[in-house]
Amino acid sequence: MTPDGTVTLLLAGDVMTGRGVDQALRQHVPPQLYEPVVDDAREYLRLAEAANGPVGTPLAPHEPWGAALAQFLAPDLDARVVNLETAVTAGGAPWPHKGIHYRMHPANVDVLTVARVDVCTLANNHVLDWGRDALRETLATLHAAGIATVGAGADA
Repeated sequence: MTPDGTVTLLLAGDVMTGRGVDQALRQHVPPQLYEPVVDDAREYLRLAEAANGPVGTPLAPHEPWGAALAQFLAPDLDARVVNLETAVTAGGAPWPHKGIHYRMHPANVDVLTVARVDVCTLANNHVLDWGRDALRETLATLHAAGIATVGAGADA
């Protein structure tokens, strides 16, 4: 906060570290997907490589951010808030009758901490992709990493 009370926020929507991104990181969940067309998350990596060249896995935690990382690391920010469209869990079962399920292995939470994310909003259509226990694991993982959460929790 500046002396005049100005607060500078970085607000980022729809940060999705699941599916193909998780598969490119050092630790990942099983690649099985439950989508109508693609049933293996590694297919998203193959598509990215076909369009852009080799990805080179495993990616370091800062690499999925690309050029956006510089914005997150700007020294004048008071808080960085992202809408995390990904459960952070190694377990759970895919929510029945839902077409797309995002999740990132908890060991990859450094993808968020390297960008100095302060708060993850979880009020979105992917927070329960892997069930209630996965939500609890998401909350515990984020909190252990020093990242606050809003929009979903253990109770109302």
